[in-house]
Amino acid sequence: MKVDTNVREAAGDLGDLCRTDEPLGPMTTYKVGGCAAIFVSPRSLAELGAVAEVVRRYGLPVLVIGRGSNMLIADDGFAGVAISLSEWADGIDVNEVSVRAGSAVALPVLARRTAAAGLTGFEWAVGVPGSIGGAVRMNAGGHGSDIAACLVRAQVFDIREGVSVSRPTPSLGLRFRGSNLGDDEIVLSAELELAAGDVDRSEHEIAEIVRWRRENQPGGQNAGSVFVNPIPGELSAGELIDRVGLRGMRVGGAHVSDKHANFIQAGEGATAADVKALIDCVRRRVAAETGFELRSEVRLVGFVDNEVVHVDGASRG
Repeated sequence: MKVDTNVREAAGDLGDLCRTDEPLGPMTTYKVGGCAAIFVSPRSLAELGAVAEVVRRYGLPVLVIGRGSNMLIADDGFAGVAISLSEWADGIDVNEVSVRAGSAVALPVLARRTAAAGLTGFEWAVGVPGSIGGAVRMNAGGHGSDIAACLVRAQVFDIREGVSVSRPTPSLGLRFRGSNLGDDEIVLSAELELAAGDVDRSEHEIAEIVRWRRENQPGGQNAGSVFVNPIPGELSAGELIDRVGLRGMRVGGAHVSDKHANFIQAGEGATAADVKALIDCVRRRVAAETGFELRSEVRLVGFVDNEVVHVDGASRG
């Protein structure tokens, strides 16, 4: 990665708060990709404020790393400041039907915690391998629900303004797998309102969701469903990919899952370029043969927008 003067000077100003050339691939579920020029893991709002000051001073791009379950990092890495709140924003507070969770809290952990507390409405999240912060940013969901259904407000830190504000749900612009939160807005915590439920019933529902996902979705190195279903409830992306006959297609070390056609696996020796090339190849083939333009759910980091990746070596395994 080419490191410019601003990055070097910013790292000097951050001192012990940062690490340079930090591998980001292992922080994602794909386990591929390059390094962050600067990586920080603040342990308080004050430290995050200090990072924000340096970011503003040098005009550097920022990337928030949660559990990396919906992200593909380019092999050349990210030439800015990657921020993880894993050492700080991991608290859970349950008060009757109100739940406050830090942005670093894993969704499956919170699903089990709320079920054990006799609350219902968050069971669906046990099957989503992301964090609260990422869930708010992309309105994560599954099994008939999403976080918009129970979110009351989120505490958001604007890194360009250096301030933390409480954002009620309507102001977040939540939509199917998206929101109006920008890259400079960092979710610190979320407040949820659930309902009184039955522990046994909720734990049974959680067990059923876990069983279904194990039976129907692959494990290993992937980011879950790659493409948004073009007609939710009627036509899935996986159906279209199967219709074109792409299950098992390979590019380098990446392949379309044999278990679920809307999953792309990063196998042994895979690179981020392999995964990106396969995403592009599947999208092109589906568009050409069915007329449907698939939209990717995966956030691409560090890739050149107009990058052309050759996929001449694509094959069906």
